[in-house]
Amino acid sequence: MAQILYFGRLADVCGARAETVVLPAGVSDTQRLRDWLDHEKDAGGALRAGSVRLCINDEMVNEPSAVSNDDTIAFLPPVGGG
Repeated sequence: MAQILYFGRLADVCGARAETVVLPAGVSDTQRLRDWLDHEKDAGGALRAGSVRLCINDEMVNEPSAVSNDDTIAFLPPVGGG
């Protein structure tokens, strides 16, 4: 099963900081994962936003990238500072 981590405001939008899921057969890359989770969480496009970066197994990835049930996948929203 894949471990999904949500950071920042995405944890509020998704109602959890982390969850374990079984990826459906058609979810094999980051784009399909974003689409599927956004629909499942009724996130209103928050998980599909281009400003949200993904880490797979502690590494930032360029998209699209492959995902599997053996991965830990983190959704990272943009952060501001000042």
